Amino acid sequence: MISVTCAVIRNEENEVLIVQRGEFTDHPMKWEFPGGKLIKGETEEECVIREVSEELSIDIVICGKLADVMHDYGNKKIRLIPFVCDTLYELPFLSEHVDFKWLHIAELIAVDFSEADVFVAKSYLEYIKFKNISEIPYNSEAEADTKSDVDLQAMVNNMMSMQEAEWVATSAIENPAIFKKLIEYSFSADRKLAFRASWTLTKVCDQYPEMIVPGLTTIIESLDKLDNEGVQRCFLRIISLGDVNKINIKHHGILADHCFNALRSGFSAIAIKAYSMEILYRLALIYPELANELSVSINLLQGEESGAIQARSRMVLKKLAEIPIKPKSNQK
Repeated sequence: MISVTCAVIRNEENEVLIVQRGEFTDHPMKWEFPGGKLIKGETEEECVIREVSEELSIDIVICGKLADVMHDYGNKKIRLIPFVCDTLYELPFLSEHVDFKWLHIAELIAVDFSEADVFVAKSYLEYIKFKNISEIPYNSEAEADTKSDVDLQAMVNNMMSMQEAEWVATSAIENPAIFKKLIEYSFSADRKLAFRASWTLTKVCDQYPEMIVPGLTTIIESLDKLDNEGVQRCFLRIISLGDVNKINIKHHGILADHCFNALRSGFSAIAIKAYSMEILYRLALIYPELANELSVSINLLQGEESGAIQARSRMVLKKLAEIPIKPKSNQK
């Protein structure tokens, strides 16, 4: 029995990623959920994160688990271990597959999956069937007292779809108390709660980026101390999409230092490097003298394996080349 993990990966549109095997593989031209074999010494969670990174060059965050699928292909028996995951990436870099698609959940039924993956697709559809946002008992008008705080934490912790996150985000837009709680939860020792709260904050800021401005100082000062990579990624995404001119000058320096360190680190996740590049580019529009340092840092990344980073690097370098260089004044 071979143990294999796979990931049902969802994007920000709540679409699901599927990938197609090549013509000369075990299951030629069949579609599947990305993943791979469990190796000795690693957990199932570590395996699925590693396999997705190796096959697609994208980062994922595990949000749930589906029932294992036992299947006999005749020439081999597998135990397929499916995880429900989220990503902020839209363009995977294929290293082992020939094609990919992002599909609405209703389209999964008609896909020509490998046999074991058929059961994963059905399991996922059952999984989300009971996650209807209309079933969540929550009053967005409630004050953030102890009971509503517990209810809100439970709701954030149990979110399993993009629609649910957007519903909570809408509630936060309408009720500042909920918005403040999402910021508070983002620093929670409960890593799952912290990530989901910060992820929901990105949904709020996509619609009303000005809402986060009063909290930017706290967020920027926390970046070097955060040990929750998912939260850090969400915070950097929020900053990268906002107006850095609304950040005070002191915190421009703190932010620039953090982002340069993230680019130079061999341990930073792909998304963190991508958002750091974008933030530094925006800072370079204010401080053109940063453009050269950023170009050097980006060029040092060119040897990295990640196709996503290489593509983002080329895009940012092109934009950097368009920044006008101010001539040095003659000093007498």
